Amino acid sequence: MFSLLSGQIDRIDFHRVELTKTTISIYICKKWAFRSNEFSLPVPIPFKKEVFRITKHINACALDNREIEEITLDDPYTVPYKGIYAICDAANEYAEIVEHSNCYSGAAWSLYHYAKAPLVLKARSTGNMIRYLMKTGFSNLELKPSVAAAGIESVVVQGDEVEITYAGLGGGGVGATRCRAFADGVLRYNISESGGEKCARGTVTVPRRDRVLIGIDDTDSKEVGATWTLTHNIARELDCQEAVYLSHALVQLFPVPEKTQNCMSTVLEFGCVDENAKSRLVNAFEKALKKYSASAQTGMVVLSDFYAKGLYEYSNRCRTERILKAEALQCARENGVEVVLDGNGVIGALASLPWFARPEESIIPGTQIKPLAMEKIKTDI
Repeated sequence: MFSLLSGQIDRIDFHRVELTKTTISIYICKKWAFRSNEFSLPVPIPFKKEVFRITKHINACALDNREIEEITLDDPYTVPYKGIYAICDAANEYAEIVEHSNCYSGAAWSLYHYAKAPLVLKARSTGNMIRYLMKTGFSNLELKPSVAAAGIESVVVQGDEVEITYAGLGGGGVGATRCRAFADGVLRYNISESGGEKCARGTVTVPRRDRVLIGIDDTDSKEVGATWTLTHNIARELDCQEAVYLSHALVQLFPVPEKTQNCMSTVLEFGCVDENAKSRLVNAFEKALKKYSASAQTGMVVLSDFYAKGLYEYSNRCRTERILKAEALQCARENGVEVVLDGNGVIGALASLPWFARPEESIIPGTQIKPLAMEKIKTDI
């Protein structure tokens, strides 16, 4: 046995890879790779730049004899989305279709064209997530090459499932069918042939989800910690098909004297398939916060709501003036917000909730969150 950094390994764990254009060997051990002229253990790694992480799918571009071997593509004309999620309001009148892109340029093309569809009220991107706020129901798409070449034709809620029908011309048809049909989380699909000059249609069935918002503040201390990093890491660990982690936003608050430094809270957005999934998510999040928080004043609140619009006024005030804890708790009761951890951080945690999926706006001091006027929102596209 030999030691590599702090762990114990066997010589057999190492694999040597010869590159075609280098005189230095690359050795791979589990998920780590490093360069060395000769192999000896323990392995000296004096600088970070001498180590680069290798994921479970090792990038063949750097590690094989690509110059003399032909590549093989199992499906050369399909780029599956990472996920497609349907978040619905309580009455199933509105839905937000959230698409997790695997190729942003293709998703950006869809964003431009899909925004013109009759059912789409607002279309935007948040990182590599494309979000379409929509009326549910059916529509007639008038597809035109280059101008309106693809769109969402219908969104139909059937119990605990949502059927989304896409249509597109040419490459837009490929995106409307195969690329979305093979996304993670799709329960069923029905697609036509696509590509070339064809007009293609595809229907994917995904779980109906409720929006679950978790607001958190005061997990750090003067010496250690950062709320935004801790909450993101917990959310990533809890991300699953039953409770999908959709967004993370930092919210600038009014700088009260009790602040650690920058006076920011965090809101996390999940899409949960049912109450059981929500309950398990909240319980696991609470347990993780109690384990890792560096503060005795941590606040954690939870709200299941499509808009969180009842908290707009409170949040706007909290970003421009000092709010007392008693007022925050009263506001939470009046708006059906569950207070999970009731430290002083509950003030900022509650203020963060309506800023879900608005990470560019929420960080600007004093910015007012505006009510969502559904009948006028189309003009904002």
